Amino acid sequence: MIRFILSRLLMALPTIAFVSITVFGRSIVNDEAVLPLVVSRFLVSAEIVVVAVLLASLIAVPAGVIAAWKQNSLTDLALVGTATLLLSIPTFWLGLLLLLFFGLKLGWLPVLGYVSISDNLVGGMLYLVLPVMTLVIHEMGVLIRMARASTLEVLRLDYITHARAKGLSESAVLWRHAFKNAFGPTWTMIGLILGNLLGGIAVIETVFTIPGLGRLMVDSIFARDYPVIQGCLLFVSLSYVLVNLFVDLLYPLFDPRVVAE
Repeated sequence: MIRFILSRLLMALPTIAFVSITVFGRSIVNDEAVLPLVVSRFLVSAEIVVVAVLLASLIAVPAGVIAAWKQNSLTDLALVGTATLLLSIPTFWLGLLLLLFFGLKLGWLPVLGYVSISDNLVGGMLYLVLPVMTLVIHEMGVLIRMARASTLEVLRLDYITHARAKGLSESAVLWRHAFKNAFGPTWTMIGLILGNLLGGIAVIETVFTIPGLGRLMVDSIFARDYPVIQGCLLFVSLSYVLVNLFVDLLYPLFDPRVVAE
């Protein structure tokens, strides 16, 4: 099944590329081809989103598993309370607070502007720290709650009781048996977050003045540049579909109950 889908995608790539170039057209404002413009802005957004989702997953998933393992303890209450608090903070307000503290008060990081990593590695990373930190803090709340809920569901199953009856340690039961089966729903949520952020970080890009895809869409709406708006929407939809398809194709690697055919 996976080979069939991949083969069909490879066969459709030339057609998709041809249709994209001919259908997207040119910008009304600057007479620039829409597709190269959208792709260049998308790469800027992808730098932020991919790094942010990766860091948030590395921190939040183990935290959610530990919260489920320590259910109803102080550790669990602290992690759940932290996740709820992080979910309650609007991203634009959090970004402004980080700008005020790390940029203006401490002066550690640049406040406005953007430098490409390809042009200046160190400078580009400094400009990406605050937007990445903002997304990491916000998305950690979602992933902690999802990882905790899915782990709690798995820990109540009979095979977990059987593993404990065999004398396995709690850490072995948790990470070798429960985590593999509990990570599936969290992996799906990671894919949904990644696909959503690739086209939905216009607020973050506006706060930090980053020339990404979201800011391009907002600027095009104000300028009534309809070809660019349509190109952005089509590209966002396509990226969302492809990201979720990629997540589904990798599902058998993370969930042993799913068998790839």
